[in-house]
Amino acid sequence: MELQQKIFNIKTETEFNEIAIDIFRYQATNNPVYKQYIDILKVDQSQIKNYREIPFLPIQFFKSQDIITDGKSPEITFSSSGTTGMITSQHLVADVNLYIESFRKAFELFYGNVEDMAIVALLPSYLERSGSSLIYMVDDLIKRSNNSESGYFLYNHQDLFNTLSTLRDKGKKTVLFGVTYALLDFVENFNIDFPELIVMETGGMKGKRKEMIREELHKILCEGFHVESIHSEYGMTELLSQGYSKGNGLFHTPPWMKILIRDTNDPLSLLDNKKTGAINVIDFANYYSCSFIATQDLGKFHQDGSFEILGRFDNSDIRGCNLLVQ
Repeated sequence: MELQQKIFNIKTETEFNEIAIDIFRYQATNNPVYKQYIDILKVDQSQIKNYREIPFLPIQFFKSQDIITDGKSPEITFSSSGTTGMITSQHLVADVNLYIESFRKAFELFYGNVEDMAIVALLPSYLERSGSSLIYMVDDLIKRSNNSESGYFLYNHQDLFNTLSTLRDKGKKTVLFGVTYALLDFVENFNIDFPELIVMETGGMKGKRKEMIREELHKILCEGFHVESIHSEYGMTELLSQGYSKGNGLFHTPPWMKILIRDTNDPLSLLDNKKTGAINVIDFANYYSCSFIATQDLGKFHQDGSFEILGRFDNSDIRGCNLLVQ
């Protein structure tokens, strides 16, 4: 079985580790930016035996470098959102089928067959720009849901209310993807009693509203939709896989993705469970870019395999980051 096929069929920790080491050696040899980073750190590839020993590339490099393996060219480029003048991240995706397989399998793993549900989306900020990986995913889910009520809503909240009411009355399993500020705008004007609705908060006020703590935000949304919990997605431009939370801000990842916590004062050291630190992500779907990314998110990992996001930090001086040629 080819390595890319193995990625989405991991059953054990041993298999995960074997694939992690194989991908690390492939990327450390064939990804020029990652190779240079490894060389700067004076890492001997042959000495890496466990995925916890693998160096993680600072996520900032996606803003200044082309993170892609030699001999590959992008089929599609995803870009992050940002205000005017801000440098945004670019993810050069050499094989978009890896992304498609990743989000399809992960969504089905956590929520079931998309053909059995309706997908509605309130994502104005994402729709109003190009290069959004989230829109690429939601487009696919809407098409595959094969439901006439599935679709996007910009600022037409009355239409969204009517559609949700129809789906509720039909007893149709429904997932609402919504950017945070737009969900708040909606529940300020409409109150719908739809306890079975899966409200998927995709995160971010996008500069439209004051930031809120998660508990306060989710309380407002739970009351507005009359649901018991708010679901969330943990994903980003630089990744091709997502984690999901079904409530209380506790996320889980699919088998080909893993979260590790590093020390914010010593970025090359990992922390034990239950300690707060910066999040490192292993994402095997990033096969042709970099599968080992040091993010700027703060979080905590729990013994049961769940993790939570506690915020962000702006410390960009990750060891090696300022040494790599720009």
